[in-house]
Amino acid sequence: MDGIRHCEQVLTMRTSNSLYACCSSILLLLLASNLWSADHQVLVVMSYEQDNPWCQEIKEGIDRVMADSAELTYFYMNTKVDLQGGREKAKEAYELYEELKPDGIITVDDNAQSMFVVPYLKDRVSTPVFFCGVNNKASAYGYPNQHISGTLERGHIRESIAFLKQLIPDVENICFIVRSSPSGHAIKSQVESEQSTYIVPIEHFLLLTDSSQIEEFTRTRGAQCNAIYVDSLEGTTDINGKPMDNREVIDFLKNNYKGPVIGGNSYHVEDGAVSAVAKTGQEQGEIAAGMLLKGLNGTPMEKLPVTRNYKGRRYINVNSIKELGIQPRPIVLRGATLVTTPK
Repeated sequence: MDGIRHCEQVLTMRTSNSLYACCSSILLLLLASNLWSADHQVLVVMSYEQDNPWCQEIKEGIDRVMADSAELTYFYMNTKVDLQGGREKAKEAYELYEELKPDGIITVDDNAQSMFVVPYLKDRVSTPVFFCGVNNKASAYGYPNQHISGTLERGHIRESIAFLKQLIPDVENICFIVRSSPSGHAIKSQVESEQSTYIVPIEHFLLLTDSSQIEEFTRTRGAQCNAIYVDSLEGTTDINGKPMDNREVIDFLKNNYKGPVIGGNSYHVEDGAVSAVAKTGQEQGEIAAGMLLKGLNGTPMEKLPVTRNYKGRRYINVNSIKELGIQPRPIVLRGATLVTTPK
């Protein structure tokens, strides 16, 4: 009996010690989580939707730079699919700003500038604001000023056309199709300012709002286009007035136009375009987040001038070049990222 009683005492002691160790570990974890706090509170206002691939790329870049040192709150204005609702979304973003009282703000793409920053923040608050993804000139919004700076978005259009010429030497001109939106008009301005440097001339430039214009354009002018460059397509409406995503628009275009379609982003190629020298949202996000972090750590605003993106990566869609019977020289493929269109 004494032996049994001794074993029970030992078992009880071991059980108690295990419970004590477990509870201690949980308590330490709780204390650690309560003691840890982010260095900064940051509000990020995106012009477009949470599932927009450009927004997702930019979020990756911001998170990469700031996730370990800041508590990030993301707000989406959804203006690709509902431009008219942008003003109300901007008001909601300002209400969130007043609630959070963040240490800094990142604003993404042009609609967030014109609808949110300029009416609500510019010269009205002292909170540092850093923008990215802006196609327009910074001066169009009165940037920079004492609390606003950031990075412009410039597509590698010249490089994308030159890359296509390497893939298809017979291409002698290029047409453009972009959605009629602030970003689309800014792309048109970029093209007009630099077209003299393009390796081939521009034949036509279409700013569209709905899919019927694609049908009309390809029917009347498609034969005149050796290739078509697309960008900023999301939000183009179908025959029922429903906003289309990027892949839906590219599929619709390819059903009506049998020549090569190229783009300016990696997701254009992933969605069926032949090629691109792509700018990346990750670069945009990293630049803006890096500038904000420097500002929050004491760098004066005058030492953080407006900049722009420079990196470009070459993409080729394997499915699309096969469809068109393109057989690129091996040297053209060197260093390019090869992708396929998901089914």
